[in-house]
Amino acid sequence: MHHLPILRLKPGKEQSVKRYHPWVFSGAVKGLENSGLKDGELVAVHDSNDNFLALGHYHSGSIAVRIVSYSKEIPDDKFWANKIARAWQLRIAIGLADSADTTAFRLVHGESDGLPGLIIDIYNSTAVLQAHTLAMYNLRPVIVKALQEVMGDRLKAVFDKSERTLTASSGIEARNSYLLGSSGDAIVKENGLRFNVGWEKGQKTGFFVDNRDNRHLLETYSKGRKLLNLYCYTGAFSCYALRGRATLVHSVDSSERAVMLCNENVELNFPGDGRHKSFVSDSYKYMGAAKEKYDLIILDPPAFAKHHTVINNAIQGYKRINVKAMEMIAPGGILFTYSCSQLVSREAFRTMLFSAAASCGRNIRILHQMSQAADHPISMYHPESEYLKGFVLYVE
Repeated sequence: MHHLPILRLKPGKEQSVKRYHPWVFSGAVKGLENSGLKDGELVAVHDSNDNFLALGHYHSGSIAVRIVSYSKEIPDDKFWANKIARAWQLRIAIGLADSADTTAFRLVHGESDGLPGLIIDIYNSTAVLQAHTLAMYNLRPVIVKALQEVMGDRLKAVFDKSERTLTASSGIEARNSYLLGSSGDAIVKENGLRFNVGWEKGQKTGFFVDNRDNRHLLETYSKGRKLLNLYCYTGAFSCYALRGRATLVHSVDSSERAVMLCNENVELNFPGDGRHKSFVSDSYKYMGAAKEKYDLIILDPPAFAKHHTVINNAIQGYKRINVKAMEMIAPGGILFTYSCSQLVSREAFRTMLFSAAASCGRNIRILHQMSQAADHPISMYHPESEYLKGFVLYVE
């Protein structure tokens, strides 16, 4: 242990580490003992009395250390391979890794899988990896080897999509590229529906697998209803609604590329289906001008808050679109509404919905509270890993 740089905490700041919270904030670090530290380095975290607490990756930023282990053993390749194997075990336990019906799922969900700064999504036989820290970026060869060991023949390609996720301060010019194999079959299955996933060009890793269970729930509410899917992106909710026997489905997104994707996916599952129409438009403006009486609305906007300084603006943004949806929905309508901003808590989101409901004066009840799918597990010690919040509301 003697050769590892030591990062000492201020008195009392060791409590969160002892409660297994995986982050050490820069404000908890004592003085400038880390002056020689470089981003991505492994450090030993000690309390103010110099007792060993944990090992983690150093990063110059508000999160100074992301903890990877509470033991003194220095992580080797086998250590990382074990973590990947345990992540795979969990995906088998929840029935995803070997499902014929669903071939898109998250294999590594950062801190929740003990791999802070790493996201891996599986699409058929391709693993799409995103490193959010320099340390994880440097571990890519080890991770690829571990994936090959764990997945065997199932794995044909690994695509690294870290170009936009590594901060400029890392000093690395990351480029999206294949670390193994080349472009594979881009049509995945989710609960038996087919989706074209553009992991090379799309947002995030190409598809939002976290809403899988919520889309399934929506399907059960779609029968005989007229649906409006706002911020539709890949049109996944629209496909579930069509399969759930909705009478009409309108998909709206401000991005032309998203609407093209949505149309492609609808065509893939329901060729020539006249119930579906799509519009390139700002969702809020679309609601303002809509002539149709919708009785099911889906509001799944991109994250409004990326930084804690803008939480209030984000809450106002969510409120504005929710008030509009509550005002325009037909009586007896159902609203599926989400926030994927990690910084907006479930309580804050629910309070915002309460004030939106009160301001439009309709009787509104909660039917379901939704979260992310089980392949995005929430660490008991890291409440921040619960980023997706959703509510199904009944509007009289």
